[in-house]
Order: sequence, then structure tokens, then C-alpha cells
Amino acid sequence: MAPELILGPLLRYTGESDATVWVETGAACEVEVLDHRARTFEMEGHHYALVRITDLEPGETFEYAVTLDGEKAWPEEDSRFPPPVIRTVAPESSLTLSFGSCRISMPHEPPYTLPGDASSDGYERDALYALALRMMREPHDTWPDALLLLGDQVYADEVSPGTRDFIRSRRDPDTGPGETVADFEEYTRLYWDSWKDPVVRWLLSTVPSAMIFDDHDVHDDWNTSEAWVRQMRKKWWWEERIVGAFMSYWIYQHLGNLSPRELAEDDLFGKVHEAGDATRILREFAHRADREVAGTRWSYHRDFGNVRLLMLDSRAGRVLEEGQRSMIDAEEWTWIEEKANGDFDHLLFGTSLPLLMAPGLHRLEAWNEAVCAGAWGGPAAKAGEFLRQLIDLEHWSAFHDSFEALANLLRTVASGERSDGEPPASIVVLSGDVHHGYLAEADFGDDAKTPVYQAVCSPMRNPLGLPERLAMRFGWSGLAKRIGMALTRLAGVEEPSFRWHMKHEAPWFDNQVCTLRLEGRGATLEFEKTRPDDPEDPQLHDVFRYRLA
Repeated sequence: MAPELILGPLLRYTGESDATVWVETGAACEVEVLDHRARTFEMEGHHYALVRITDLEPGETFEYAVTLDGEKAWPEEDSRFPPPVIRTVAPESSLTLSFGSCRISMPHEPPYTLPGDASSDGYERDALYALALRMMREPHDTWPDALLLLGDQVYADEVSPGTRDFIRSRRDPDTGPGETVADFEEYTRLYWDSWKDPVVRWLLSTVPSAMIFDDHDVHDDWNTSEAWVRQMRKKWWWEERIVGAFMSYWIYQHLGNLSPRELAEDDLFGKVHEAGDATRILREFAHRADREVAGTRWSYHRDFGNVRLLMLDSRAGRVLEEGQRSMIDAEEWTWIEEKANGDFDHLLFGTSLPLLMAPGLHRLEAWNEAVCAGAWGGPAAKAGEFLRQLIDLEHWSAFHDSFEALANLLRTVASGERSDGEPPASIVVLSGDVHHGYLAEADFGDDAKTPVYQAVCSPMRNPLGLPERLAMRFGWSGLAKRIGMALTRLAGVEEPSFRWHMKHEAPWFDNQVCTLRLEGRGATLEFEKTRPDDPEDPQLHDVFRYRLA
């Protein structure tokens, strides 16, 4: 009898002639997809495989099945879903990229929440779920070519109902981290809860996905500051939590971000396969990844014809010592700058945290960083650290030097300094995290030949409450900007080297998904949302559409 397919398949990377398919199985076995095979590797009793598929024709569609030890495991018999497919990239084709972040795993039935939740609408309708249902009714050529998940794929500190029950079944939730994830085993259950729903499972089996983590994949406010890290490391349960977080992220998210060629050159991936049972190897790696920033790079890039997506890790690679704070360490930043060079029709930067935020919030975070560094003295620095952790003041604007470095990189790309021919027709920073959506445009003056945008789409499923919505709206107001400017002047903080503005009247707070459509040197962005009062078949409704280039 063949082993069971526990989770997946997830179609992860697709290029012009290659692809990868990820699975979790119930036992060690050989996994086959399109005549390409891979043996599973083991991690704490769990079995995984990433099948590397090569020698495909560009711009073609291939239906596929998954077999385990020679027996078909996917798609299931009498499946109500369209067959899973791999669609390779055509060199001169258009690109449709859907993206978003912050998707908490909760029931898809009314009231869409946990028992006892005071919110009448709960977590409302899942935008990713609604996207998948629409795809099932439409032909392949209308589907997204890729899906970009910009953080908080799972909530380790606000777990799904199934994971909560699992936690209660194996340990006392009144001790340690309580009803939040404690270790690798509980992380595996959290991913299973998030990706097991048949509709979402089908979507992930047929649309290639790129992912990056954010704080809730590990813990709220993860790596906010050096003081925050010291506090967490004093907790007896934290070591097992952070090791489990890195191990599970590497297996469930990071591996699939890499191309078959990159996987072949990856030393850790090679050691894992050679070992069979990779538990010790991955535990040591995870411990080192948490303690040593240098030498571990989570940023990566993908090319879709002449469009480059450059994904920036804005969480795990931080340098947190006061006076040396940096969103990304020097070695990784050098890699990012190198990958931004070239002749592209469009250049996309993915980072879970927005670069361009509401002007009032930007200046509040910049002021807070200066105060925490001692601009107003020791007592004020302690109060500033308390405020930083209390209201999450830890975005790019709270890392002033990194903010200006990334802004300068965008400026040099937009001016054509990094291209041999024409600069890109558009430069778009894609982000999530802040639980509202908006499109902003940067103004770099006459030197910029290319428009530069910030597109934020969050949440896919986890809407803010009213007080938080009001605070976010206020951040975009002229009054908030003036207050922020006064604070930053008093703390000796320089004004940003450029300006930006929102391209519409106000941000959106619904569960939402955004789609970027690129054709030649043209670009269009579309925001769509779900509605709490939709019928059982949730729909996506137009919110905003804008021609970028």
C-alpha cells in the first residue's frame, strides 16, 4: 500500500523550462511528477519531497499527477476540481501576478470565527479562497501566472481551531507559550490547517507560489529590536519555538522559492537529502540562523520573461544593535543591489513590510528610533522602547539608514543607472503586513525616468477592528504629518530625501487580493475585496484599478 499524501502538492517554482512540486507524505517513499522522481527526506518523523522537473517546453501547459511509490495519490478520484497543471513561462509573454499577505486560518462557514469571538463578522470571507473559486469557473488563460504570499502565511501566535485542539491534546496550555505554537510538531499542524482546505489546496497545486515570512509566522513583533530579542530569549520555551519556526519555514516555504538550479547548488539541501533523517542538521541550522545573521540569506529572486521579482527578507536578516540598526545585513544587501542591475521591462521588489507608509506613521517610527537610540536621554529611551513594542514601530521607517538605502536603490534604477538600455517601464514595491491596502507613488524628481510605486495588499483574511482603522486613516492626514514632522525635528531626525503620496482618497480595510498585470512595457494594478455579507459562494469585488505604465 502506497504512503498517504498528507499535504500538497504545492506547485512552487515555474520557469521557462523547469518547475518544482512540493509534498508532505505519511512515510518515506519515492515521489513522481511528470516522469521526474525524488526520494523523501525525514524531519522529526515527518516526510517531505521537492520534485525538480526539467526539460519542459516554454509557454506550455502540462497536466500532472503525483504518484507515491508508483501509485497515484493526486488528483483524487472523482475530484470536483479542474486538473492541476504546470504552465511554463514564455519568454515574451505577459505576466499576471496576484499577491497579498496576512491570512489567518479560520472556518469558511458562518460566523467565520472562533466560538466566543465578540466580533459579529469574525474574520469575514477569505480573499484567497474567493480567488480560487473564481478560477475554478474560468479558463487557464484568465488565471494568475503566479501567487505572491508576502508574509503571515500562518499565525503562530493566533492559532487555528485545529491547532489549538492539537496543542491541548499534547501539553498543558496553561504553561509555557499557552495556546500558541511551541515547537516544530505544532508548526506542522499549523501549516496543515492553513493549506488543507480542498479549495485552497487545489489553488496551491496549480498556481506557482513565492513566499516570504513576516512576524506572525514566528511571533508578533519578531525582531523588533535588540531589547525585544533579549526579553524573548529569557523565556524558557522560546528556544524550541524559534528553532521550530526556522525549520518549518525552510521546509514549508523557503525551499519552494528556489529554482531547480539553485536547489542543486544549495549545500544545506544536499546535506538534508544525503542524511535521510535531517533532524539534527536542520535543528543546528535553525539555531544558527536565529543567532547569526551573516551567512544566511532568505532573500531571493524570480524572473518571468523580462520581468524580475526581487524578494527582500525584512525580518530574519535584521541587525538590531542600537547605532548599527539595519533591516538587512551588509552581505545580503550587496546581493540585492547586484540583482537590481539589468535591462528589465518591469522590476518588482517584494518585502513584507511597506517601504512607503502613511507620512504621519513614517515620522512617528523615525522619531521613535532616534529616541530609543538616546536622542532624548536614557529614561526617554526606555519609554521609547516600551512604545516601540506596544504599537509595532518597526517598519522600514524605523530603520532610517535602510529606508534611505532602499530608496536610493529605487532612485538609481528609475534613473537608468543600473540598465545598459532603457530603465524599466515601472518599478513596484509589493508589500503587506499593515492590514490595509493602498497604492502610493514616489516622487524622486526629474532624475527618475520611471514611475516608482508602493502597492500594499493586506489582509487576505484578518481585518482590523475600528480603533486600528481610525488610527491608520489618521496617519495619512495632514495633521498627522505635521505632528510627525515636529517630533522628528525635536529628535534631530532628517526628513526623508523624497516625497510620496497615495493615488486615491483613502486606504481599504477589507479582506483583499491585488493583481498586477504586465504586458510588454504596460502595467495595470487591480485591487479586489470580499464582502462579509456574500452568499456561501464568496465573490471578489472591484475596488480600484490603475494603469502604472
